[in-house]
Parts: sequence; C-alpha cells; structure tokens
Amino acid sequence: MQPTPVRTPEAVDRSGQNPRIGILVVAYNAETTLEKTLDRIPADFRSRIDEVLILDDASHDGTFTAGCRWSQAEGMPRTVVMRHTKNLGYGGNQKAGYALAAERGLDIVVLLHGDGQYAPELLPEMVAPIVDGEADAVFGSRMMDRGGALRGGMPPYKWLGNRILTRLENSLLGSRLTEFHSGYRAYSVAALRRLPIERNTDAFDFDTQIIVQLIDAGMRIREIPIPTYYGDEICYVNGLRYAKDVVKDVLEYRLAAKGFGTCPWIPKPDGYAFKEGDGSSHSVILDRMRDLPPGRVLDLGCSGGLFAERLEALGHEVTGVDCVEVPGVRERCTRFFLADLEEGLPEEIGRGYDYVVAGDVIEHLSRPERVLAEIARVLRTGGHVLLSVPNFSHWYARLRVVLGVFGYDRRGILDETHLRFFTRASLRRTVQGAGYDILATTSTGAPFWALLGGTGGVGRAVAGALGGLSRLLVRLRPTLFGYQHIALLTPHAAETIIAGEHVDVQDILNRQYTPAADRVGV
Repeated sequence: MQPTPVRTPEAVDRSGQNPRIGILVVAYNAETTLEKTLDRIPADFRSRIDEVLILDDASHDGTFTAGCRWSQAEGMPRTVVMRHTKNLGYGGNQKAGYALAAERGLDIVVLLHGDGQYAPELLPEMVAPIVDGEADAVFGSRMMDRGGALRGGMPPYKWLGNRILTRLENSLLGSRLTEFHSGYRAYSVAALRRLPIERNTDAFDFDTQIIVQLIDAGMRIREIPIPTYYGDEICYVNGLRYAKDVVKDVLEYRLAAKGFGTCPWIPKPDGYAFKEGDGSSHSVILDRMRDLPPGRVLDLGCSGGLFAERLEALGHEVTGVDCVEVPGVRERCTRFFLADLEEGLPEEIGRGYDYVVAGDVIEHLSRPERVLAEIARVLRTGGHVLLSVPNFSHWYARLRVVLGVFGYDRRGILDETHLRFFTRASLRRTVQGAGYDILATTSTGAPFWALLGGTGGVGRAVAGALGGLSRLLVRLRPTLFGYQHIALLTPHAAETIIAGEHVDVQDILNRQYTPAADRVGV
C-alpha cells in the first residue's frame, strides 16, 4: 500500500455511549464519481462519523488523488485514504477495510461504493438498528419497494436474475431476505470479528458468503428500503459467473451443514448433533445400552454430552472425556475430563468401568491400538466396549475414489480429521490384535436422515424410503452398503500356563502396548 494521508480535525466528543461509526468506501476506477458520492453524505450526519476509510483497489485512473483531495477539503470527517498497489478484488478490498476498521477501534462500519450506486443520504437509517442494539447487520434492499428497482433504471434482466437468485438462496438457507445482492451494508465490527471473513473469496460473491456466515452464526439482520440508481458507471461483474458463484456458495454451505465437503469459510461446530432413532452409530449404541444393566460408563469423545445425558437418564453413571470442552458438557455428565486421547487415557479417570463407549473415536487416532489396550485396563472383569467406526469400503467412498474426485468432508466416512480408515475386516484385525473378543457386530445404513430429514414432509418421506432401502442392502452386503460398523467387545479372558503359573493374556498384551519408558524398571 502507498503512504496514507490522514486529515485529523478537532476530535468529536465521544464522552457518552455513542458508538464509533466508520464509513468504508471501496473504490475502483471511480475518479469521476468518488467525490460526488462523498459530497452526498448528509451534513448533519458527518459529525457522527468517526472516520472515513477510502480504499482504492489499484485503480488505473486518479481515484486515489480524488480521495486525497476530498479528504483535505474543509469540514470533512477524519479521513484515511489508502491505495493497494495490487488489485485485491472486491472481496479482498473489503477484507482489508474491515481489518482496518477493527484495528482503528470502530464499532460500526458501513460499506459504501465509490461509484454512487448506493445512496449516502441514507447513512443515518443504515446505522440506526445497530446503534439501537436491534441488529448485527443492516442491508439496504432495492426490492422492498415494489417496482422501485425498475423505475430506478435496473435493467430488466438484472432485476429478474436478482429475484430468481434471492428466492433460491432464501429457500436453501431458510431465510426471508428481500435481496441478497445489494452492496449497501452496515455491520457491527464486533459481529464481524466473530466471522471467519478472512477465509472468504476475494471475488464479488464475498457479499453472499458473509450473509451465509451471519445466518449460520444466528446473528440478527435487518433490511431497510433504498432507492435504485443506475448511471453511466462501468459494471465489472460478469453476471453469469457471479450467478454460478453465489449458487455454488449456498449449495456448498448446505452440503457442509450435512457433513459433505469442507467449506473452510464456515466454522465447524465443536459438538456433534444427536437425535434418538436417527439411525446413526450413537443411536444404535444407545439402543444396545438400553438392554444392559445400569453401570459405570466411560464415554470417550463425549463432545457436548448429549449422548451421555441419555445414558444418565437410563440410570448409568457417565464419565466423559474429550479434547475440547463444549459448553454444557459438565452438566450432562457425572464427571468430565479434558484430555487428548492421542496422548492416551488420563490416569485421573480411574478404573473399574462396566462399559466403555468409543463412538466414532479411534479413526481420529494415529495409534488406536494403544488406546484400545488402555481401555482394557480400566474395564472391570467381564466389562464391555461399544465401538463404532466409519466403513471406508462403503459405496460412497469407493465411488469417490473410482471417479477420481476423492476429497475430505466435514464429517462422515471422509471426515477431514480422520487419521485411520477402517473396513469391517481391518476393524476385526485391530480389535483382536489389541486383545478383545468380538461379541457382536452390526452395520448402519447411509445417513439419509441427515441429508434430507430437515427439508420438510416430502424430504422426510424420501429419507424414510431411502433409509429403508439402505437397511435392506446393508443386510444383503454390509461391507459395501454399511455406512458404519459397530462392535460389542470384551477383553480376551484366556490364560496361559507357564511352568504351573497362570498368567492373564491381557497382562502380556498390555505390556506390549505400553511404551518402554513407561514400564517399571526401564
């Protein structure tokens, strides 16, 4: 960036509770419109502006000079003018601007385009809901006034495309916005800090991604009607590419919410969702636990404790262990220990457990055999382990490999955090090698409930039909159609006679998986 000229008039009195308001002006080749646009900022609102940030995105004309000239005029708010020496793109320019707003301690930032397409006259209305604590973001909508966009000169094909895309995005996101494609925005800077906007695209669909992030985070969005203005400014947006990108964004989010793909610009939840009867491994394990007498349970990878809460309701006493403490987990478990299973079981958990549950856990470990051996030591004699793993030989994973489109997902078989992949045969070898007898195995069908269960009555009906077909195919060929394998285990209880001495085989196996440095006398 080139050196930043700053004009600093007398400081505005901020002794009250008034938030610090900033105007972020994104500009590209806006030499002829920038000053005219800024001149339209209402005179009685300028005293409320703490700072105007003008970011010239490597324009080829005199945009930077125009911004400097306006900043030095008499009576203007404190203004920072910056020029990127390399074009960052529409989204990249906003990222730089919001980072600057946070760095300079602003509380509210309004996005204003330097080409005059959006009305600076409405700045007071744009910030009012945030100032009043009623919203985290405010969008100016050209579609709230029926017919106003067309009267303002919006080309009919753009109007139609806007309406179609907005309806599609609302249906996929469960929102009710009148317009997704206005660039007139006001944000709480505190809200922006909670969003991973640095991972967003640098292109024009940045605005769509930030809407999705706001919705995903449960933040409050307000819309206000704004006039439509189309002048002789140059449009740099490729309409077809933009439409493709925004549809891709909302579809990517929807799939990521169901566990498919990674979608790096949407935070991954710390805890897993759990619903009884949903056909998942946790649901199957819970059904199995209902048939077992109440006892002490060690729940490894307990997440937020939703599964543990159901076990407690059945009369079990649950000790949870996880590497992340999800809010509320200590209220749902009798005891909770924060520990990384990659380092082994923590000594503080004690011994004598009746059951150990490791639902979708060992595939996240680089050395699952070690943890399995340690589990045997904390079980009472005759205790049970209930364990589940995704099936890497499922048709979904096979198809991804065969088609050459292998990639990781947010959860499921190809979860991006998995370190080991299991088939039914390799699971058997692993647990038997760790000293367990397999008492029973079962497999679950594909999680159509997760993909379609929340899409209304028709979606639930389709999910039910596909789920029934999946269960039938699992019975016919579990290695191909089983989505997860679930095993009921108990430590091998055989003994070996050595010169008249009875030695528990499990003691030998435990020594085998105990690091040499941890053995007594080493």
